[in-house]
Amino acid sequence: MTIEDKAVLVTGANRGIGQALVEEALKRGAKRVYGGTRQPLANLDERVTPVTLDVTNAAQIQEAVERVESLDVLINNAGVAIYDDLSNLDVIEQHLAVNFLGLLKVTHAFLPLLRRSKGAIVNNLSLAALAALPVIPAYSISKAAAFNMTQSLRALLAGQGVTVHAVVLGPIDTDMNRGFEIPKASPESAALRIFDGLEKGEDEIFPDPASLSIAEGWRTGAVKALERQFAAFVPESAASLG
Repeated sequence: MTIEDKAVLVTGANRGIGQALVEEALKRGAKRVYGGTRQPLANLDERVTPVTLDVTNAAQIQEAVERVESLDVLINNAGVAIYDDLSNLDVIEQHLAVNFLGLLKVTHAFLPLLRRSKGAIVNNLSLAALAALPVIPAYSISKAAAFNMTQSLRALLAGQGVTVHAVVLGPIDTDMNRGFEIPKASPESAALRIFDGLEKGEDEIFPDPASLSIAEGWRTGAVKALERQFAAFVPESAASLG
């Protein structure tokens, strides 16, 4: 899918990768970019429409749906990452509320528009979805759940013309990774590669050097093969998702 003349919604669009995705979509000729944020979004480009959107707030999600006239690409980027040791259940629940349930609720809400356009869902996930990063285990759990859900959505929506893509992010130079003193890719380079992967139709998009290092092994590995086998169990008339 090319981005030119398309309508794109990015959650968590006020900084980091979200902000870079908004700018990259504009560079690629998007006709409309909806920037979903909890705080006011400032962008001088007339193609950008700010949308107040806390992904845990059902009323705001519904209001956002009412503001969006048409949609070709939904990018679920909003997320939270808190250092923890699994001793505080509230922290685990917070991660699941944003990184898993929030993603799913937003997807449910915008599915009718995406079905109409035969569009795409892009879920920004993490290497921690594939193997836990023990210094942020609650985050790892939530991303693993979101990755599994992304695989299910891909199979369930395939017959409805909606494609579903998982972005497997390594360390990116954003506020979320300030505590890690390791090489990091820029948000701009990650955004560019995310849209490249979407345009190529990649199931999993590996947008930075760290994630790219496992890309070939993932695509030819046993887990990906098992996903394809399991997807075959989905009937042609997949269950409605709203």
